[in-house]
Amino acid sequence: MHITHHGARTGVTGSCHQLTTEKGKLLIDCGLFQGDETRPLDIEFDVHDIDALILTHAHIDHIGRLPWLLAAGFQAPIYCTLATAKLVPMMLDDALGLQLGLKRKDRQRILKLIESLTVPVNYHTWHTLNHQRSVVADIRFQPAGHILGSAYVEVKFPTKEVVVFSGDLGPNNTPLLPDPTPPGKADVLVIESTYGDGVHESIELRAQRLKTLIDRSLQDGGVILIPAFSVGRTQELLFDIEAIIATQLDDVQKREWSKIPVFLDSPMAAKVTDRYREFKTLWGEEAKTRLEAGRHPLGFEQCITIDSHRDHQALVNRLKQTGEPAIVVAASGMCNGGRILNYLKALLPDARTDVILAGYQARGTLGRKLQRGQKQVEIDHQRIDVNAHIHTMSGYSAHADQSDLLQFIEGIPTKPKEIRIVHGDSDAQEALAKEIEQRGLAERVVMAKDSP
Repeated sequence: MHITHHGARTGVTGSCHQLTTEKGKLLIDCGLFQGDETRPLDIEFDVHDIDALILTHAHIDHIGRLPWLLAAGFQAPIYCTLATAKLVPMMLDDALGLQLGLKRKDRQRILKLIESLTVPVNYHTWHTLNHQRSVVADIRFQPAGHILGSAYVEVKFPTKEVVVFSGDLGPNNTPLLPDPTPPGKADVLVIESTYGDGVHESIELRAQRLKTLIDRSLQDGGVILIPAFSVGRTQELLFDIEAIIATQLDDVQKREWSKIPVFLDSPMAAKVTDRYREFKTLWGEEAKTRLEAGRHPLGFEQCITIDSHRDHQALVNRLKQTGEPAIVVAASGMCNGGRILNYLKALLPDARTDVILAGYQARGTLGRKLQRGQKQVEIDHQRIDVNAHIHTMSGYSAHADQSDLLQFIEGIPTKPKEIRIVHGDSDAQEALAKEIEQRGLAERVVMAKDSP
């Protein structure tokens, strides 16, 4: 058995891993490299003898190069969970339109081909992969708690050896999705390390910090801009805002908060939020309890969806001119595209503006530059002064932190023979590897950044 990392070796994007045995070849994810314009989109490895593609979830850094995989000649089945199967066409349709400017007819042709190859599989159920009447492996998807439909994948061979690919693991104790549960066996574990060197603030603290920022905006005027991924982060933010309005305000605060609109300015995020509502059975217990109490955590009264580009541009102009308090949630999460750019261009020079970076900001992205305190940035070839207040809230990350990752590993009954660390910057990979080695959690630790 041999594992080759075609992506996410030295950073957190471009996830793509190949598992090769004498029985066949499997590909796990095929994602886009984000924040690095020099990386080619073309597939640089042979795809004709790959028996199956397994998708862990629908984020673009895990599925974004599917069209190029097809162009390279890939024709094998694509396995994923039911919810991921619903999200993939939506995410790719949006990405192909934005990145390549493809017309709807051309996008639909690509998406129909992907859908024809897609095999949706239930959680917790073993599925056999065959190659010319020979069993390559059995696979099983288990909830990863990262976004709707996300999974880690167990790959079990006829020899009974099990390889586990974590995909992206979610943090523990989030209210919207259940925590990931460790596998019963993992001879080899390929695990992400996005926050392998850090610990998030608590879920309780993130909601309190969000409330504090909104209270400040109400007093000072100005807009709170929250760049957010359409899948995962947006829904978590709406969930918390609804909870604050429903349970954490006294009568005076309620009168003040009733004045502040919450704009969801992302047609894609609105569609994805509908999918979250469709798959309520995958929600965590706290979220289900709110539904049973008659609340609508992803569709409350003050949440206003902006659909058309005309309405979007009108809102940008209005907020720039008036400076009125408002919360705007818009894609993309790393500020490297999407409608958030127009808001940033218009409102970064205003000292009343607050920008909340609620997730990981990859190297090379505008979000990373803002996070690092640059006082002038370039947007659409224009130099923009940054007078806004920039905040980072790690509690909204959809990724497990170091303690969550170690807890996941420690929960495996028999320690893995090998742990391979992927999907992290060098510092994060090294920090997680050091903790794993010091705790004796694996016989061998390999970092993807050092892997050939």
